[in-house]
Amino acid sequence: MRKDIFIDNNIAKNFSNPMDRQYIRLIAWLMNYNENNSPQNAYLVVSKKLIGEYSRTASAALSSTSIPVLIDKLTREGRLINFKNAEIKEFQQQYFTKTITRKLRSNKADHDHIPIVLMSDRKIALSLDDNLIYDLVHFPGFTVKAEKRPENLPYDK
Repeated sequence: MRKDIFIDNNIAKNFSNPMDRQYIRLIAWLMNYNENNSPQNAYLVVSKKLIGEYSRTASAALSSTSIPVLIDKLTREGRLINFKNAEIKEFQQQYFTKTITRKLRSNKADHDHIPIVLMSDRKIALSLDDNLIYDLVHFPGFTVKAEKRPENLPYDK
């Protein structure tokens, strides 16, 4: 199983100049790559929409830890799990019943992020959005670990 994680844009936009020790540790985990130890490598779960969000908020960031630099590195190393729009729509058609959709608390723009977390291997998410976290954790039929702080997630285990 790949060590994958979903990182919401409200977290990733601050990767350019992290001051918090826990975020520095998370970024280091994402940046570390070992060709010979692929099960230990980190993978980032994204979609075209999420990459667009990342780009809009951090496109001018020149830091070696900015999310655009990280996306480029993970892409070159084959560690970016990029779900296609068709996969997201198919998932939504299957699992987003009218009842479930009415109960979602997150904004409609975040509804495309829910499937990429639920289709990921480990179903681990990092976000500052209480409503998105609630929807992920309470989505029927799935067990998701979603938190606001990296130290509260077993991302490197």
